[in-house]
Amino acid sequence: MWEAELWVILVCSGAAMLGGFIDAIAGGGGLVTMPALLLCGVPPHQALAANKVSACLGTATALGNFMRNGLVLWPVALVGMGFSLLGSWLGSELTLHIEPAALGKILVLLLPAAMLVTLLPPRARQMARTSVAGVRLWLAVPLLCLAIGVYDGFFGPGTGSFLILAFHWILGMGLIHASGTAKVLNLASNVGGSLTFLWYGKVVWSLTLAMIAGCTLGNWLGSRLAIRKGAGAVRGFLLVSLSLLLLTLFVEYFIS
Repeated sequence: MWEAELWVILVCSGAAMLGGFIDAIAGGGGLVTMPALLLCGVPPHQALAANKVSACLGTATALGNFMRNGLVLWPVALVGMGFSLLGSWLGSELTLHIEPAALGKILVLLLPAAMLVTLLPPRARQMARTSVAGVRLWLAVPLLCLAIGVYDGFFGPGTGSFLILAFHWILGMGLIHASGTAKVLNLASNVGGSLTFLWYGKVVWSLTLAMIAGCTLGNWLGSRLAIRKGAGAVRGFLLVSLSLLLLTLFVEYFIS
């Protein structure tokens, strides 16, 4: 079993704190933690395990802060959860038949449009829903969560950011409620992945426990900032998250 050196633990726990901070606000924390883990020489399966398990505890911390402030729309979260999990399974099956690199190149072309949408000024009345019902709840939510779940299982990076954007622009939720609600779906996904890695014994606890501490602190600080500063903080960090995703995909599929 691979063992982590002290410097690797310190660097990766720092990356987990930064990633958790970004993830709590706008999603996309894995775009910080996974490159850090791999650059430090952590084997891929152990890196994925450390990232998932630490994100699980970190996301739970952020979710707790959003819940205490009434910023989770539970009907959306509960209706969407099963479809997200189904979509993730379907996406995993698709990887057996379609080359993920093709999707990566398509995303590089589409992401600038998503970033432009994020920069557009909010439409205050339409973009501040504190409840979702009717067709939006029973048709739009399942379709959105299924589609983004497929993406998560097939490819993955930036899933939390895409959930927030979809909830905001399609369901009309305020950005802060969209971020809080997305945490429920993120947590469900992280729990499922963590259980798999725990079952197969891929968790290096010396590394993972340090990353749990860093990720939990980062998520606590990030969610507090999002709650205090509101939509402006979420919008700003969405641009950071999407920019990281764009850079990662461009380097991976157009340069390397």
